[in-house]
Amino acid sequence: MISKDTTLKPLPPTVRLVMFLILIPALCSAIEVNCSEPTQPALLEALTPIFNMSAIRPVVNMTTRTNVSTFFTLYGILGVDEKSQLLITYLWLDYWWKNELVFWDPNQCGTDKISLPRDKFWVPDIVINEFMDENTAPPVPYVYLYSNGMVHDAQPVKVVSSCNLDIYTFPFDIQNCTFTFNSYIHLAMDIMIFLGKSAENITKKSKNVMTTMGEWELLDITSHKDKYGHDDGQYIDELSFHIRVRRRATLYVVNLLIPSCFLITVDLFSFLLPPQTVDRSSFKMTLILGYTVFLLIMNDLLPITGNTIPLINVFFSLCLALMVTSLLETIFITNLLSGSADFSPLPRWVRVFVLQFLGCLVCLPQKTKEPKGSDIKFSTAMAQRKADEGPPGEMMLVAEGKAVQELRSLGRDLQAIRLQVEQQLCGSKSSKEWIQCCLLKVKPSKVLFIFISVLMYASCSSIMLNCSQPDPPSLLDALRPVFTLSSIRPVMNMSTPTNVSIDFILFGILGVDEKAQLLTTYIWQKLEWRNDFIGWDPDQCGSSRITIPRKLLWVPDVVINEFMEKNSAPFVPYSYVYSDGLVQDEQPVKVVSSCRLDIYTFPFDVQNCSLSFNSYLHRMAAMQIFPTIPVEEILKFSQEVMATMGEWELIGLSVKKLQLPASDGEPYEELRFFVTVRRRATLYVVNLLIPSCFLITVDLLSFLLPPKSIDRSLFKMTLILGYTVFLLIMNDLLPITGETIPLMNVFLSLCLGMMVASLLETILITNLLCGSAHYPPIPRWVRLFVLHFLGRLVGLPQKPRDLEDTVFQNPAAQDIKVSFLVAEDNQAPGPKGPLDEDKALQELRSLGKDLQALHNQLKKQTSGSQSSEEWIQVGFIIDRLLFGFYMLFITVSFITIIVVWVNSYNIS
Repeated sequence: MISKDTTLKPLPPTVRLVMFLILIPALCSAIEVNCSEPTQPALLEALTPIFNMSAIRPVVNMTTRTNVSTFFTLYGILGVDEKSQLLITYLWLDYWWKNELVFWDPNQCGTDKISLPRDKFWVPDIVINEFMDENTAPPVPYVYLYSNGMVHDAQPVKVVSSCNLDIYTFPFDIQNCTFTFNSYIHLAMDIMIFLGKSAENITKKSKNVMTTMGEWELLDITSHKDKYGHDDGQYIDELSFHIRVRRRATLYVVNLLIPSCFLITVDLFSFLLPPQTVDRSSFKMTLILGYTVFLLIMNDLLPITGNTIPLINVFFSLCLALMVTSLLETIFITNLLSGSADFSPLPRWVRVFVLQFLGCLVCLPQKTKEPKGSDIKFSTAMAQRKADEGPPGEMMLVAEGKAVQELRSLGRDLQAIRLQVEQQLCGSKSSKEWIQCCLLKVKPSKVLFIFISVLMYASCSSIMLNCSQPDPPSLLDALRPVFTLSSIRPVMNMSTPTNVSIDFILFGILGVDEKAQLLTTYIWQKLEWRNDFIGWDPDQCGSSRITIPRKLLWVPDVVINEFMEKNSAPFVPYSYVYSDGLVQDEQPVKVVSSCRLDIYTFPFDVQNCSLSFNSYLHRMAAMQIFPTIPVEEILKFSQEVMATMGEWELIGLSVKKLQLPASDGEPYEELRFFVTVRRRATLYVVNLLIPSCFLITVDLLSFLLPPKSIDRSLFKMTLILGYTVFLLIMNDLLPITGETIPLMNVFLSLCLGMMVASLLETILITNLLCGSAHYPPIPRWVRLFVLHFLGRLVGLPQKPRDLEDTVFQNPAAQDIKVSFLVAEDNQAPGPKGPLDEDKALQELRSLGKDLQALHNQLKKQTSGSQSSEEWIQVGFIIDRLLFGFYMLFITVSFITIIVVWVNSYNIS
C-alpha cells in the first residue's frame, strides 16, 4: 500500500522528467499491499483500499484484457423437460482471473491466500447463455484471493438450460446440449475466456463424482472456442461446452415396448379364431380397450413435445392402427359370413380374381361341389331296392301303393327340413362363394448478441470529468460525484426529457398457460440512454468506456406492462458507460406475461401477444422511448439465436408507438411489441385427431355387424369405454380455459356423442329384431311409409311372402289334410291287407304327422309370423337409414371443422 505521508521535494525539470520516465512502468504494475504484521486483521486492513475499487475491472490500464479461466464439474443430471426443451443439471463452477490491483509479500503478511466475501471484489459477469432460470443452489459467499493477485471463485449452480432436444429415437436417444460461457456485456477487448482444465479431465471427474444414477448417463464433455477472423475485440468472447448424455432405455423397453409387442401378437393370433362360431369382433374390441388402458397406465413415461414426434409414439399409433384395421376387417368378414344369404350372386370378376387367383395364392382353392354322400347312398339303396323287388302280386299292389305314398310324403317333409337346415347353416352357392372370398381375406447460434451504439446528442452539455491519471482507479474517483447523483434523473435541466432507446432479442419461448392466460418467454433486453452528468476526455482518462455496477447509476424505470412475476433470469450487475455520457444496459429477462390467448382453433392456433415497454412513473415530458433498431432485424436475430425448438414457433414481430393518458392527465409513451407465435400441431394431430378418426371409423363400420347374430350393443359399449379411456390418456394435451371452448373439444365431444347415438340406435334395432314376435300387427301408416317408401329409398324393398309358407303356416290345416287322406284311404274299395301292414301304415302316417309338425315349428322359428317379419324388416330399414344419416352427419361435421381450422389458420 502506498504511504500517504510520502512527499516529493521540488526537483529541477530535468530530474522530474527522468523520474517520470522511471515511474511509467510502475504505474502499469500491481499495487503492492504492505502489512503491518503477519496476521489476517493486518492483511484485511491493508486490502481495504482495494475493496473501494470493486466497482471497476481490476486492471491498471483499461486496454489490458482480463483473462478468465473457467471449468466445471457436472455433479448431477436432474432431468429433462421435453415439452419446454429444458435440461436441468447441477454444476460445480470454477473461475480464475487476475486482479492487477493486488499484490503482497506472503512472508510479510503471513499467508499467500485469504478467503473474503465475494461482494468486496469485482467479479466477472460470466453467464451461461442457455440459462433460463435463477440459480436455486445454496449460495457460497466467499472467494479466494492469492498474494499474486489471482482470484478463485467457486460456487454450485443449478442450471435450467435450454437445449434443442431431439427425441425422435426415444428411448434410445442421445442428447447433445450446449453450455456457452461468455461475459454478458463485456467485449472481447475487455474479457477473454479460456479453458482452465481439459475437457477429458472434466468428463473423467464428472463421471467419478456424479451421484445421480437415474435416467440419464453422461457420455462425454467436449469444448469449443470460436476463432473469429477479426482481432479488434468488437465481439463477445465465448467458450462452449457440448455435453452428450444418453437415456437409459431398460425401463421403457420392459414397460412399454415388450407389452405392446405382446398385445399386437395377441391381435395377430386372433385371426385363428373361427369367425363362423366365435364373435371375433368383440374379442378384438376388448383387446383395443385393453391396449388403451395400457397406454393410460404408461402415459407418464412418454415424452411430450411439439417439435418432433418420437418414433415410439409412431410405434404405438401403428399398433393401434393395426388393431383397428384388423377389427374393421373382422366386421367386414362377419358381415359376409352372416349376411351373404341375402347378397346378390357373386360377380364374375370377383369369382375369377378372388376365388381362383387369390385362393390359389393363399392356399385356399375353391371347393368343387360334389353330390352329397347321403344322396348317393339314398339313390343306390333305392335302385337296389327296385332291382331286388319282384313283380308284385295283385293283393299287395294297394297296400304297397299306400305305403310308398306315405314314404314319399315323409321323404318330402324330410327333404324340406334338410333344405331348411342346410340353407340356415351353409347358405346358397352365392353365399358360399362370398364366404370363400372372406376366408381369403383373413391372411394377411451463431449469432448471440448484437451491439448497436446510437449516439444521442443532449440539448445540454455534460459535466467534463478530470482524471488525475489515465487509469481505471483515477476514472473511478472522477465518477464518484456522479454516483452520489444516482437518485435523480441525469439531466441538467428538469425540462429536458431523457430519451431511452429499447430493443430486445427473443431467445426462447418457454411455454403457454392457457388457463392462467400467461406466456413465458426469455429475452435479452437492451436499454440505452444518456447521462448528462457524465463526460470525460478518453485520452486523459485512458479509455472511452468503463463498466460500472448498475446499482451506482440512475436506471430508467422501464417495465413491461404485461409482466406478472419477478425476473428469475441470472443477474447481470454491470452496465457500460461511455465518455460522452451514453449508458448501455443489457440484461436477460424471463418474462411471464399476460396474454389474451385465443385457443378456439387449437391445435392450429396462432397467438398474438404484446410486450408493452413504458416508464412506470415518468410521463412523456420527463422520459421518451424509441426503438433502437428496425423490428425486422429483431425478428431475424431472434429466429437465428432461438434455442428452444419446442411447441411454439416465432413467426412475426411488429412494433407500435403509442401516447396514452395517465391518471393525472399527462400523457406517457408506450412502445408496444406484438409477438406472433404459432403452435406446432404435429403432436396433437398424431396423438388426438388420428386415433379419434380411427375409433369413429370403427363405430361407423360397426353398422355392418349383423344384429341378429352379433351382440352389436355390447361391441359399441366397449368402443365407448375405450374412447373414454383414450380421452383420459390424452387429457393432459388438451388446453384448460374457461373463456372459450376449443374446436378440438367440440370435435372430441362430437365423436363421443355420435358413438352414444349409434349405441342407442343399436339398442332400438335389437329390440325390434328380437322382441317383434310379441308386438301387435304393424300399423298401416308404418307399413306404407317405412316398408314401401323408406324401404325403396334405402334399397331394402319388402320381400313377397312365399305361398308355401302361407299354406303350411297353420298346423291344424295340415292335420285336417292328413285326416282327410286317411279317411279317403279307408273308404277306398279294394281288398284289405294283413293286419301288420295296416299297423305299419298307421305308424308311417303318425311319423309323417310328427315330421310335418316339426317342419312347421322350424319354419315358424326361422320365418316367424307375418307381423314379426314386418317388424324385423322395419328394423333393418331404420338401421340402414340411420347408418346413412350417421355417415352424412359425420362427413358434414368433419368437413365443417376442417374448413374452420384451415380458414382460421390462413387468416392468422
